[in-house]
Amino acid sequence: MTAPHRARTAAEVLAALDLAEKVAMLHQHAPAVERLGLATFHTGTEALHGLSWLGTATVFPQPVGLAATWDPDLLRAVGDAVATEVRAKHAQDPAVSLNVWAPVVNTLRHPLWGRTEEGYAEDPDLTASLATGFCRGLRGEHPEVWKTVPTLKHYLAYGNETDRAVTSSHLPPQALREWELPAFVGPLAAGVVGAVMPSYNLVNGRPNHVAAELLDELRSFAPSSIAVVSDAQAPSNLVDGERYFPDHVTSHAAALRAGIDSFTDNSQDTAPTIERLTAALEAGLITEADVDRALLRVLELRERTGELAGHDPYGVGPDAIDLPQHRALARESAGRGVVVLADDAGVLPLRDPARIAVVGPFADRVLHDWYSGTPPYTVSIAAALRERHPGADVRVADGADRVALRSLTHDRYLEVAPDGAVAATAVAPHERTQLDVTDWGDGVSTLRAVATDLLLSGASWIQAASATRVGGWVAQETYRLHTHHDGTVSVLHVGSGRWLRVQHGTHLLVADGTATTAERFARHTVASGAASVAAACDGADVVVVALGNDPHIAGRETEDRPDLLLPPVSREIWRTAVASGTPAVLTLVSSYPYAIAEEAASAAAVVWTSHAGQELGHGLVDVLSGDREPSGRLAQTWWAREVDAGDLLDYDVVGSAQTYRYAPAAPLYGLGHGRSYTRVAYRGLTLAADGTGGGADGGAEVTAPPATTRHTAADEAAATAASGRPGLDAVVTVTNTGERPVDELVALWVHAPRLPVPAPARRLAAWTRVALAPGETREVALRVPLGVLAVWDVAAAAGPGDPATPATPGAYRVQPGVYRLAAGSSVTDPAVTAPLVVHEARDGGGPAPSRADRIDAHAFHAHAGVVTSDRTREHGSSVEVAAAGRAAWTLYRGLDLDDVTAVGIEATRRALPAWGPSTVRLEVRAAGGGEHDWRALTAEVAVPEGDRYAWQELALPLVAPPAGRPGGLDDVDLRLHLTGAARVAAIHLER
Repeated sequence: MTAPHRARTAAEVLAALDLAEKVAMLHQHAPAVERLGLATFHTGTEALHGLSWLGTATVFPQPVGLAATWDPDLLRAVGDAVATEVRAKHAQDPAVSLNVWAPVVNTLRHPLWGRTEEGYAEDPDLTASLATGFCRGLRGEHPEVWKTVPTLKHYLAYGNETDRAVTSSHLPPQALREWELPAFVGPLAAGVVGAVMPSYNLVNGRPNHVAAELLDELRSFAPSSIAVVSDAQAPSNLVDGERYFPDHVTSHAAALRAGIDSFTDNSQDTAPTIERLTAALEAGLITEADVDRALLRVLELRERTGELAGHDPYGVGPDAIDLPQHRALARESAGRGVVVLADDAGVLPLRDPARIAVVGPFADRVLHDWYSGTPPYTVSIAAALRERHPGADVRVADGADRVALRSLTHDRYLEVAPDGAVAATAVAPHERTQLDVTDWGDGVSTLRAVATDLLLSGASWIQAASATRVGGWVAQETYRLHTHHDGTVSVLHVGSGRWLRVQHGTHLLVADGTATTAERFARHTVASGAASVAAACDGADVVVVALGNDPHIAGRETEDRPDLLLPPVSREIWRTAVASGTPAVLTLVSSYPYAIAEEAASAAAVVWTSHAGQELGHGLVDVLSGDREPSGRLAQTWWAREVDAGDLLDYDVVGSAQTYRYAPAAPLYGLGHGRSYTRVAYRGLTLAADGTGGGADGGAEVTAPPATTRHTAADEAAATAASGRPGLDAVVTVTNTGERPVDELVALWVHAPRLPVPAPARRLAAWTRVALAPGETREVALRVPLGVLAVWDVAAAAGPGDPATPATPGAYRVQPGVYRLAAGSSVTDPAVTAPLVVHEARDGGGPAPSRADRIDAHAFHAHAGVVTSDRTREHGSSVEVAAAGRAAWTLYRGLDLDDVTAVGIEATRRALPAWGPSTVRLEVRAAGGGEHDWRALTAEVAVPEGDRYAWQELALPLVAPPAGRPGGLDDVDLRLHLTGAARVAAIHLER
């Protein structure tokens, strides 16, 4: 029998396939092609912080916890371990894909985002560096065959779960270039990424799954081909949820043309995708060349894994899971991600206490999140303390109220049978009637059976104590307890939205009631959670108060956080511990930051760890007990108040002054914050530009480099080293003045002056980690590329030889001025500073007044009340008044209008009704003038009704003839006013 032909390259496979086979392979689940020796294949194995959803695997800390190490090399080691376990699962089952859907590189712009746990850092440069490290580990060392093929998620401007599949992120060019793109570009440019997944949301009015201009530009940064895999059900959502296209054939064709290569849609049912793409071919909406282009990228992804050539240089066997070195790495990463936020009382490290109280919901439990495997074991905080202090009396109280619920209808207590069934059958309270109620905030609780230590779950409509933890895409283990005016309670099962009642006959507890038929229960408190906490704290030498969030409740995929506060019951646990008089260590185990100014003020110490996986307890106690020096540093701002974080749905971080870079508010704990058990003194900072020495004040002077479209913050350092771009050499002198060693984060921050194009008030410029012995002084050298000073100026043009034309007008430009560089313990601690004077380039540096005949409306310098929207369904941008607004304006600086004879506006109207008339008008002033200097340039023109894509040219008559204005309009600012439903794509100038 003749063996099937094995095609060795992606191009060979593509050439051997017929059209029907090609179309079928564009679905996530590609069929086998036996005549070519191709097995079935699918994109996507979840591997965010360990192999997920496929059984036992090493569970490392959440990415937000890994990021607190500020160490790309550690993340590379974690990535390598994860890739090993993916290969091991693949060896067990070849259907396990070697294309992994990780990491998430969306910046942690806002702490209310439900998926904060999945990202790395607030700063895009730090995010890019850490993601690149993780991807290097996932990719492996072989020059041709990748250990796994990483996929970056989720492109682009995705950071809210509220209506995530239909909201549009307003992203002006400056925010796009300086904030959103760099986190993706870093790992792409490093060549360690093989795929990208677009996000569900829209950007500037267009769904990311048909954003051809953004996808094309992203691909331009990668040294080799990149496959774009859709998010789950996103292709169908273009019609079903977003209502962006009239039918699925049109939408699938648009997605393929835009650059989607693999359709993750309808789970494993490939038929709808095949039918829609085939119909698009027949209708002429796509061609076979479009199919070939997409499929080749997917085949190249498969080629990277060694599949096509049948080559496996790694030789990972099926047993390479939960290896001893993986356990050790899990413990190391858990410990290195612990951040000591405060230790003013000097209670840490613990000094062999004889009696330790560990209280709160995480005292003796370890939870893991949605994107997690099943850990082979877990080590809790209490267990680790007992292990570390074997002679100590470790007392545990989780703070839950222990209750018994008696049905008023049947006059029986709920009772948990040995098989987990819950029924109102007990005449009197006993152990099997006792439930521990843990309140996670926002009215959501879990009910744990004391007799079996299992959670009540509604996975079936019949309730049962059957779950070890909260889990699932829709959590079935959460309840809301509603207290009536007479003190009785009714219970809502959150997952189903049904109220609990007790059946007649069987007396089983079921979730099928309404608010009016819900069972009334008398709530009998067996033991108060607060009283248990007080008893545990009584006589203790120290109390570790372990509070935080369940990763499946009040903040996760599909659910943003309700606020930044600790839940009321958690705050009561804290107050009870503090009231005992025992020194209390506020220990937060969470996926995200909290606003804890009040709690921190009464704490002997404050410590944070993410949900750090199987070794959480060891990692945390290693730090608390001083066996590991604390080295974790915050990668995300902890704001003192929720309002300081800004609007969750506002992505224009520049215009809205959000994030640590722009926000005027002082944080509770700033980016880079973290204490050690010693003291590090910052004694000096000197700067030296290329080819020059430092100034007497430690500062330096440089000339602004040429503008470029290719600079992004994420890859600037590498580009500087490789191409000799201008940069700075900074030397920070640090001394360990204490008696313990330290692993210090030495970071340099740049503070910009007020400039014509807004620059960050503060920005991470460079960083490294330095080990210092007690008494040691070190001069730490940091290379600072001048590109970190650059802003995206929509009026700037790139210099000669710039290799790319971006989708948005403008270029990166370093503006002249006096900048201040600072180093210290965090962004809020400028312990040492030095000035940097940037001079104009010899040719004048800044852009000359523009004589362009077209001004793209979305390429504004400033705005108020406007959002960027789509010009057509597939290409271009425009501006319009924000939803529920009535008027807006955009500003364009540095224009030469001196010989303009007529002005045209490319305009249309939104389809939705507007308040009042829809109009456009223009005003002009001398460049840089004040608000009172504006004067009308044209008359106001009404925008006629029509299709939102029916663009038409409106002529705006000049108020005064072009003659008779000598020198008046050769360097001006222009302001466009919009009212009602007006949409504008461009301003056309006739000369």
